[in-house]
This record gives sequence, C-alpha cells and structure tokens, in this order.
Amino acid sequence: MLVDNMQNDLHPVLQRLLEEGYRLAAALPVFALALLVVWLAWRVGGWLSRRKTFARISKDNPFVRELARTTTRWVVLLIGILVALEIMDATALVGAVLGTAGVLGVALGFAFKDILENYLAGILMSVRQVFTPRDHVVIDGNEGIVVSMSSRATILMTLDGNHLRLPNALVFRGVTLNYTRNPNRRFTFDVGIGVDEDLVLAQQLGVDELKQVDGVLETPPPRAFINALGESSVQVTFHGWVDQRSHDFLRVRSEAIRRTKLAMESADMDMPEPIYRVQISERKEKPAHEARAAREKMAREDASLQPTIDTRADADLSAQIDIDKRVNASENLLHPEAPRE
Repeated sequence: MLVDNMQNDLHPVLQRLLEEGYRLAAALPVFALALLVVWLAWRVGGWLSRRKTFARISKDNPFVRELARTTTRWVVLLIGILVALEIMDATALVGAVLGTAGVLGVALGFAFKDILENYLAGILMSVRQVFTPRDHVVIDGNEGIVVSMSSRATILMTLDGNHLRLPNALVFRGVTLNYTRNPNRRFTFDVGIGVDEDLVLAQQLGVDELKQVDGVLETPPPRAFINALGESSVQVTFHGWVDQRSHDFLRVRSEAIRRTKLAMESADMDMPEPIYRVQISERKEKPAHEARAAREKMAREDASLQPTIDTRADADLSAQIDIDKRVNASENLLHPEAPRE
C-alpha cells in the first residue's frame, strides 16, 4: 500500500522531468544555432578589427587605432549576442541584460571616476595634441620637457632631470604654456641707472651691446625703454629675442646681462645700489664727443680681452630622454606628425 502511494506521488514529478527533457532536446538545435551566431560574430569582429582601414585612419596614434579595433570587435560581438537571444526567444532576458549593463555602467562610472576621466582625457589629447615629444612646457605650474603620454598620465622630465608624472585629467583641464611652439623667445632684464646719467645714451649702449651677443636675433631687434623711476635710480628695461632651436635661452640672457653691465661700467655710467650714499667728490664732466671716443676705445680694448661665451643650445636633457626611452620602453600617444591644436 505504501509503495503504491509513493509511486503515485512520484509519477507527476517524473512526468514533469520527462516533459522538460523533451523540451530541452527540442531546444538544442536553436541553442546550437545561437552559439553559432555568437561565434560567427566574434570571428567577424576580429576580422574587421584587423583591416588596414584602421591603420590608415590613425597611423600616427597607436592608442586610437587599438581603441577603434577593440570597440569594433566588442560591438559586433554584442550585436551577435542580442541576435542569439532573439533566436532563443529570450526577449525578456535581453531587456534584463541591457538594464543590468546600464546600472553596472553607472556604478562603475562613479567607482572609477578618476581613472575614466584620465582615460578619456588621454584619448582627446592624443587625437588633437597640444604638445609633442621634446616640447618645453609649463602645465599648471609644472615645468619640464615632454617625454611621453600614456592612457593615464603625461610624463615630463623637469629641468633638474627628474621624472614628473601628471594625470591626463589635470593636463587636459590645466593651463599649458608651450615654449617650443614658437622657437623665438624674448628675454628681459632691468638695469638701474643713476638719475643724473644720460638715459638715452644708456639705452643706446645696452642695445648696441645686445646686438653683438651671439644668439640674439636681429629681427625682431633688441630694444630698451625706461620702465620706472626709483628713489635713487631709473630702471631701464632691455629686450632681446633668442632662437631656441640653435641657442640656449638662459645662456644668451646671462651673456646679455654680463656684457650690458660691462658696457655701462666702461662708459663710466653710475649704476647706484639700492641704498643711500653721500657723494663727497664731484665728477668733472667731459665733452660729449670726448666721452664717446673714450668709451669706444675702452670697449674695443675690453672686447679683445673678454672670453668667448658659448650660448649654443645644449642637449643635456635630450640625451637623458633618449636613454629613458630605451630603458623604459612603453606606449606613447604623442607623435610629432599628429594633428595639433
């Protein structure tokens, strides 16, 4: 009696399992077809991603080229998955998958906000580059020579030879000063002249001396103007231009200051210090033509004794950057021939 009751209880269960088995067996061809569609989508996506079209579109930007290939491969695969789900009549599952993907995308966006921001900034800067390798830049107050740019950060080498890693988001948002974009760069320095001196003559002396400095361009020409009237001196500002491709900016400026100072001293110009002094002796003024002749004679004598100062551009940091690229080979999204803003 008990055995008969157990058989009666198990019969519906066995019948249900048998029906599900038949249904699964009937669905196997459809499931196999769906898997075939997914496999074909993966193969087609891989084939499309290897086409030479991507190489021609972004030949100067390996990062954008790889991003386009990966995006193409996964978009084709996603289309294949959606078609496979439609074949299996799983439209409700399609909506659930899309909804889950949307929620997951929002969650990941908040969780990895900084990483995604740096990644997107790297993409935008690699497409329209604001600088190229070896450019001398100041980014948000950070000065250095551009070494490379990855998908997350921009690498600078400071003028002290140290590596500086800046997040791409900071570089994208920050203010960038590029000294290399225009090779001609102007230097400026001030000289204090006594209030009793001939200021026009002081300006002319300084400009004439700047024209003789190796590395100072003839066009635009050096200039001088009176900038301010101090308590014990008049401030004269001198300007000169340097071609940074052939000469070092700081060396040319240094030599310009040195030679201007010597010219003023040779002309017996008063360059008062920022202190109060009591003049006990009275200087006897010479006629203008005699004073000019004496200054020119002293300048010629001093020129023969002055050492030759090398103002040419050096390659100290360039050599270090070359060594770094050989030792630490990594991706670089910057290319000298890429489009620039």
